[in-house]
Amino acid sequence: MILHIYFARRFGIAFLFVTGAFLVLVVLLDFIEQLRRFSGVDVAFRKILHLVMLNVPATLYQMLPLIMVLCSIMLFLSLARSSELIIARASGRSAVRSLTGPLFTALIIGIFSVLVLNPIVAATQKQYETLLSSFSSKKVSTVSLSANGLWLRQGDGQAQTVIHAQSANLDGTQLFNVALYEFDLSGKATRRVAAKSATLKEGYWDLLNVKEWQLQLGGNPEADADQMRKYKIPTELTKEHIHDSFGTPASIPIWQLPMFIKRLEKAGFSARRHIVWFHMELALPLFLASIVMIGAGFTIRHGRQNRTSLMVLMAILFGFGLYFLRNFAQILGENGQLPGIWAAWIPPIAAIGFSLAFLLHTEDG
Repeated sequence: MILHIYFARRFGIAFLFVTGAFLVLVVLLDFIEQLRRFSGVDVAFRKILHLVMLNVPATLYQMLPLIMVLCSIMLFLSLARSSELIIARASGRSAVRSLTGPLFTALIIGIFSVLVLNPIVAATQKQYETLLSSFSSKKVSTVSLSANGLWLRQGDGQAQTVIHAQSANLDGTQLFNVALYEFDLSGKATRRVAAKSATLKEGYWDLLNVKEWQLQLGGNPEADADQMRKYKIPTELTKEHIHDSFGTPASIPIWQLPMFIKRLEKAGFSARRHIVWFHMELALPLFLASIVMIGAGFTIRHGRQNRTSLMVLMAILFGFGLYFLRNFAQILGENGQLPGIWAAWIPPIAAIGFSLAFLLHTEDG
């Protein structure tokens, strides 16, 4: 038990060291990138620094697999060169058993990342995108989901229109049970339009079975209401704009993701991408543990043997290979070519099986 705690503590120290080094590197590179992006633009220095600080958590979160493989290489090379692993194995402790402490630490780091860092990254990314949009002409999200349907906002220099729909088709180009509310620039409601459906065409909404109320003071909107079979309302929205306005699944905290998926499906949209991301996050602790096992499999052997540099290179390459395999499985899951659960869980389980077989094969090597 004491040896497990010792190895776990050594792995934790290596993780903090590598994370600190990457933190400094990420801050410097992102700061240079933000300075380059806003060169010639009147943006205060503290605003640029604020952007960097908001973007750092998301960058480090994406680099967790790389940090983990470097930690495992650093730990097991150090233990092999100091002959501590040789002593542990001479006392009857197998190489696989020696991984208990580091694997447990990796699982704890993964669970902490999913439960704590994931919501932090989602919050900072939203603030980052909002702050970034205030410095440029980038459009802010015009689409939101609620328990009672889908809401869209569009406008120009003369009026703003809020669109509410009970449901929509998969790509958001056709809305059902639609209500449109038009406001002037002072915020006063000027018109209400109800329609059975609205189809997004190039440059306009094509409404079917329409009823229109003019909301002027002193009038009778119901008595003056017009009914039409078809009606067109100009718009600058596109299918791509509607999809982009939902944001990436990474911008939604994992605690809120199941409810968001339910709302997305209730509104008629496909939630496949969010379901795959949800399972990817749940499988992250196991994925990080598989990364540690890959690093250990190539570097746990005695340090005085030759080809150490080759083994380190192989560990890094296999770690990157597993990372790209995971991303490829995620793409297959988002495209519907692979079930979301399989796309999330098969890569780490397969990597653990491969690493365990490799460790058992080299146990006597």
